[in-house]
Amino acid sequence: MQTEQRIIPSAKQLAYQELEFGLFIHFGLRTFYEGYADFDERPMTTAAFNPAGLDCEQWIRTAKEAGMEYAVLTAKHHDGFSNWPSKYSSFTVEASPWRDGQGDVVREFVNACRKYDVKPGLYYSPYDGSADFYTQDAKAYDDYFVNQITELLSGYGDIDILWFDGCGSEDHTYDWPRIIGEIRRMQPNILIFNMGDPDFRWIGNEDGIAPTPCWNVVDSTDFSIYTDKLDDLGEQMWLPAECDVQMRANGSTWFYSDADEHMVKSVDELMGLYYLSVGRGTNLLLNIGPNREGLLPAKDADHLTKLGEEVRRRFGNPIATGSAWVQDGRTWQYKAEASHLIDHVIIEEDLTGGERVRRFTVSIISAKSHRPVTMYEGSNIGHKAIIRIPTVKAAGVIVEVTECDDEPILRSLSVHYAGGDV
Repeated sequence: MQTEQRIIPSAKQLAYQELEFGLFIHFGLRTFYEGYADFDERPMTTAAFNPAGLDCEQWIRTAKEAGMEYAVLTAKHHDGFSNWPSKYSSFTVEASPWRDGQGDVVREFVNACRKYDVKPGLYYSPYDGSADFYTQDAKAYDDYFVNQITELLSGYGDIDILWFDGCGSEDHTYDWPRIIGEIRRMQPNILIFNMGDPDFRWIGNEDGIAPTPCWNVVDSTDFSIYTDKLDDLGEQMWLPAECDVQMRANGSTWFYSDADEHMVKSVDELMGLYYLSVGRGTNLLLNIGPNREGLLPAKDADHLTKLGEEVRRRFGNPIATGSAWVQDGRTWQYKAEASHLIDHVIIEEDLTGGERVRRFTVSIISAKSHRPVTMYEGSNIGHKAIIRIPTVKAAGVIVEVTECDDEPILRSLSVHYAGGDV
């Protein structure tokens, strides 16, 4: 880690990290073709696209009730099908029977996000399997790229996230200065994922698991799940990480399938992924593929709702926060009026001036002997560290920063007892 000159986040990057939990929505023409995988060579026709019961409000209302603060919809996946009536392609919703060719999934999605105060994001695959000039004429494809992005970023109001998936683009060169210039001109506050001029990065796997430590400052990003190539940034940059993962444990598709309902992750497993992502300072983007009616499947929606309930149950009623903690140099201490059970300590670093904490410990003050006993030793804290420990009765808690760059600043500390099977 570079310590000579601390790298700090932008205001919009800090705001992104505050969102923590979002819904990934893979939906499009592929939804109507059972068993299709990425880069499937079997042809598809727009005549198959007809989600008669499409209800984007159901998607976003469910996400909001689960505690999600943002959502990312596949505006265009690798197959090139556009979920909006693009003027630059005939492979769009306009060519489908859905709503007599007058429908626009992107518009309904964005409107639903605004209704429920969820930040809208759009996934756009730079690779496009429907564009025969993709490999033949790089300039013509850059024009197409810019034209479609212009439609998305000028026709739907403020878009918070533009999610670029690098799959399929491994050997293609895009005119990123031109593309990014247009994006930043149209939407200066937008956050770009992973490619071109990123504001946040992929964690490097599709398992929903962040490594530890997981620093916010990096000098490269993972380019694609299909290659070990890293995109060298040329310098160290503040790039918070996002963990994306499927609700269903089906490695072959992120879209809806009739055949994998039994693979919907249990609430217990989902909670584990929450600890391994949000609990390690990253954002969690959990995918659900709406079904062919245009609705989140019942079991997926139910498990998402129950996950939100469980997060609130465990962390919604802290025992000790704020003024209950007393700081003495690089040590923060909470003393209980009477010993009680604890099983979690949550720590958040103030990141406005960059990451300072390099190592820290969490200790309890034992209930009987009133002596400090170390429970946990960690590296970075970052946006949030959820420290889970075996249930223990304690007279207090001590958090000590043992290694840091400059003086550490913690913005939040809390003690919890969730109980039950945690």
